[in-house]
Amino acid sequence: MTEPWGGEPILITDRLILRPFRREDVPLYQAICADPKVMEFLGGTWTPDHTETVMAQANRGGKNAGGMVAIERKTDGAFLGAAGLGVEQWYPDDIQVGWRLIPAYWGQGYASEAGRAWLDYGFDVLGRERIIAMADTPNHRSIAVMRRLGMVFDHEARLRDGEDEFDATIYAITRAAWQSQHRPEILRLSPSFD
Repeated sequence: MTEPWGGEPILITDRLILRPFRREDVPLYQAICADPKVMEFLGGTWTPDHTETVMAQANRGGKNAGGMVAIERKTDGAFLGAAGLGVEQWYPDDIQVGWRLIPAYWGQGYASEAGRAWLDYGFDVLGRERIIAMADTPNHRSIAVMRRLGMVFDHEARLRDGEDEFDATIYAITRAAWQSQHRPEILRLSPSFD
């Protein structure tokens, strides 16, 4: 089995580098996923081992909608959190865009910038016709990001995750809607994804 840590950047935007997780990101992302404030609407905190496993899996499949990968700020190399494309158990036919940031970086447009890059990638590189985003219904911050991305309300659902049930709000955007409104955000795709 190959080492899951590191690799070439996947996407680069004006302010961000979206890249595979590095070994030194592990404790930082473990802290995010153990923070009750961050995980309030994400099913609760994760153990360090679970977080590391999810990170390694995302690195192996990040460019192909395999999960979230690292967000690095270009100016100083700061690790801000993660964003990416994935598939959720409740909607196996849909690809979903998502993000998770350190609270100190909330409200600065980083989630929207990363989300735009991943939407561009999902439509232009992966050839998807529709991409969704979902959040616990009370998670107004994530829903606001979805709206800033030009996504529109699709539906609400009562979902089950193990023993827990929660109310989810799902937004979506089609390729046609994205192309009619979007301004290119990606500066470079990694050549390894040809």
